[in-house]
Amino acid sequence: MKFLFLIFLLFNLYNCSSKPEATVSEIVGEDIEEQMIKAYRTGKKALEQGDVLFATKKFNEAELLFPQSEWAPKASLMAAYAYHSEAYYNDSILELKRYLKLYSKNKNLDYVYYLLAMNYYESIVDEKKDLKPLEEAKRYFEIVINDYPNTDYAFDAGYKIEIIQDYLAAKEIYIARHYMKSQKWIPAINRLKGVLEDYGTTIYVEEALHRLVETHYIIGLEDEAKRYAKLLGYNYQSGNWYKQSYVIFNDDYYKNKKKKPKKNKKKLIEKIKTFF
Repeated sequence: MKFLFLIFLLFNLYNCSSKPEATVSEIVGEDIEEQMIKAYRTGKKALEQGDVLFATKKFNEAELLFPQSEWAPKASLMAAYAYHSEAYYNDSILELKRYLKLYSKNKNLDYVYYLLAMNYYESIVDEKKDLKPLEEAKRYFEIVINDYPNTDYAFDAGYKIEIIQDYLAAKEIYIARHYMKSQKWIPAINRLKGVLEDYGTTIYVEEALHRLVETHYIIGLEDEAKRYAKLLGYNYQSGNWYKQSYVIFNDDYYKNKKKKPKKNKKKLIEKIKTFF
């Protein structure tokens, strides 16, 4: 009996020693890589067929199966792109920000920042109400331009920033008009000056100059009004805003302004509105 037990024990020890640990882990490793590649390819096929949510699920699965492989950052970026392609902008942004934390040394960072900027840029609904997407888009486009200047992404980012500047200038003009309608002249002037200082290359500079002529004239600062009118005439003499500013200094306009009694302020404002 003892002899049989000894033989059984030796047999088990031999079996255990004949299966090296390295070989087992190697086989398991190969299996995981195969599963990861299969998940990635399945996600890519689903994306091509338009099934974005299933595609992102498979890309995330591929990343989790083998996070140390070169496929992991590629799968994460594909998930972000898939979300973006169907306007799931918030999901794409979250995926990209996670990518920046996990794969900060990856070679595709120029595209990551560009796609981040595009998510914010394309999520703009009403630039007059919500500035955050505009500001975030501008911030990430500037990273692309400054850190990756020789890429196609930088070229397009420069073009997009010009459009964003127009949006931001339009917002300032919109607020300035609101202040003018409420007869809050000083806040209006500050906003209009901000357009000249911060958005001097936009299409709204011409209107801002005219509004500065108008507001300064209304509050009695005629020398300042003339200064802005000269600046407007020097740069935009053939424009409609200059023609409107010229009317302000017309003799008949000036006399009518002087004849208006204080109690008719409401009528004066109605007259001003005709210039908006």
